Amino acid sequence: MEYVIRSGNIPVDLGLLAHQLLDLDPAILFDRDVVTGNLRCATSALAAELLLAFSRAGYHLGPENIVLVPSVCCGGCSG
Repeated sequence: MEYVIRSGNIPVDLGLLAHQLLDLDPAILFDRDVVTGNLRCATSALAAELLLAFSRAGYHLGPENIVLVPSVCCGGCSG
């Protein structure tokens, strides 16, 4: 699943956050959109699990800050 995490103007230390996110899902991909400041995340984790990982890293976000992005999968490689 892909998520946009609206962190607003909060400066997020990606190195610190990486420890929590990689413990959650070792195959997770995440980065910061330099235009919007939002984080982008591709993972098998649920939004609630992401909230917990952010909280453990010291960033307290609400459920409204994590937006599930509609799938762009065509099914061609596995379906």
